[in-house]
Amino acid sequence: MSKKILAYGEAMVEFNQSIEDPRYYLEGFGGDTSNFCIAAARQGADTGYVSAVGDDHFGKSLQALWQTEKVDTTHVGVMPGVASGVYVVTHDDEGHHFNYLRTGSAASRYTIEQLPLQAIADAKVLHLSGISLAISESACDAGLAAMAHARKNGTLTSLDTNLRLRLWSLERARAKMAEAFALCDICLPSWEDVSALTGLDDRDAIVDKLLAYGIKLIAFKLGKEGCYVATPTERRLVAPHVVDALDATGAGDCFGGAFIAQIVEGQDPFTAARYANVAAAISTTGYGAVAPIPLADQVNTVVSRLG
Repeated sequence: MSKKILAYGEAMVEFNQSIEDPRYYLEGFGGDTSNFCIAAARQGADTGYVSAVGDDHFGKSLQALWQTEKVDTTHVGVMPGVASGVYVVTHDDEGHHFNYLRTGSAASRYTIEQLPLQAIADAKVLHLSGISLAISESACDAGLAAMAHARKNGTLTSLDTNLRLRLWSLERARAKMAEAFALCDICLPSWEDVSALTGLDDRDAIVDKLLAYGIKLIAFKLGKEGCYVATPTERRLVAPHVVDALDATGAGDCFGGAFIAQIVEGQDPFTAARYANVAAAISTTGYGAVAPIPLADQVNTVVSRLG
């Protein structure tokens, strides 16, 4: 059975240090494209994940999470003898710090040969991120091949810039992301990422550069300022939904999942962005990347109240 939205990348198990007792860590989940997929699913979208996990406790935990969240795992491979990705969040007076244990992980060993080509061709949207391409050369090759296959078969491609210079050099990131931009239909950039990738510091100049690649729709995430939605014919700032934020972890992923879910359902991009702004804002009122992602009813209640 084909899925309307497929996401490709790496999910990881999180261990977050307890504030009350630093000796203890709470198990949770992360990974930008997995967060995206769960956010889309909680809005009622038909979703599936394309990745690999290890045949270990963490891989089983991730699969259980996706099954609970109604994210199809048909195209998640299990690699015997290989570890799933893990990261640890620690806290001190300077804030929270992320420590990644993902080198050689199952998802980083993903190859072109593992791609579910028919599922990609049948989907409405294929979503990736900069991290999907950065975790290894083989994963990057597979991601770009997936985008090219999607383009060839009429599947829209969605790309979140998510630049992580711990994973690759800026030079390589610029080169590979340029290839991805050229295969991208919908781009979900964040300011720090895309300004570093383009070398530009003007919002409209960045939009002009992205549109020149052939991108059809841009939802420029601006955090507390909302988002700037651009097409080849129109640009508009979509106001934020203001809340008392506690934790912005995964808010951009939540925005992306909610936005693409709305686009797939036929909403115009400005209405979709307004909905996604509300969803992302609500997600910051709790802690963690996954737990506070709202359901569609919660978002619609706020949207209706705003009028």
